[in-house]
Amino acid sequence: MNTATATDAAPAAAPTRRLGRSVRDSLVIAHRNLIRMGRIPEMLVFGLLQPVMFVVLFTYVFGGSIRVGSSTSTQAYREFLMAGIFAQTVTFATAGAGAGIADDMHKGLIDRFRSLPMARGAVLTGRTLADLVQTALTLLVLAVVALLVGWRTHENIGKVLAGFCLLLLLGYAFSWIGALIGLSVRTPEAATSGGLIWLFPLTFISNAFVDANQMPPFLRHIAEWNPFSATVQACRELFGNLPPGFRASDAWPMQHPVWASLIWSAVILLVFRTLAVRKYRSAAA
Repeated sequence: MNTATATDAAPAAAPTRRLGRSVRDSLVIAHRNLIRMGRIPEMLVFGLLQPVMFVVLFTYVFGGSIRVGSSTSTQAYREFLMAGIFAQTVTFATAGAGAGIADDMHKGLIDRFRSLPMARGAVLTGRTLADLVQTALTLLVLAVVALLVGWRTHENIGKVLAGFCLLLLLGYAFSWIGALIGLSVRTPEAATSGGLIWLFPLTFISNAFVDANQMPPFLRHIAEWNPFSATVQACRELFGNLPPGFRASDAWPMQHPVWASLIWSAVILLVFRTLAVRKYRSAAA
């Protein structure tokens, strides 16, 4: 009886041990990448420059000349804009994730990891977790800059934090797209280009910078079902940044943006993590 019980318990314990090992290996790789980022502070500084410039340019150059809802005031547009800038910042981190993995591939570091007795997916998971920490720090600094130029929230702290969690989830999901790109190209330069070229239409054919209701019908439908738009709209609702007279379209993602954001992020994460890990394993075979 005791022997049979021990035999039955062994297979059940094996998945738990594999999961624990995978988590441990992923955290080790994440720690390694965070140390590397700490030794190269210009990576964080340069990563902040672009979103800060977008905040300043759109706030002071376009603010007051773009109509959102029934208002053209600078303050209304400033609050409307910030959710889009936050979302753009977390998704543009995709290029950095892809370039980092491509750089590790180019230097042969990935080959060294493959020779070690570690979980296969840990290298990619650790890298994306480190990128998530960097993205969180970038969001924190960007939020401070936004407050300095006049952005304000009008909901309770719980909803505001929920909005930032949605942003981080979207950024983490998109980092797996970057991981797949980084594994599929030969140089970090190609990974950077490949990580950005599709992000510009994704972010600009959306509700990030203008009211999608003012777009031509064809572009409006694309913007309404854009996963990027769902997170932007969800954050505006959670931050209390919907402008006066604003009416969301009847499209399901715009009527239920929080759920749409969660679903889109989960689907992107599941699909591209599966593809990236499979690409890593096939390259290692």
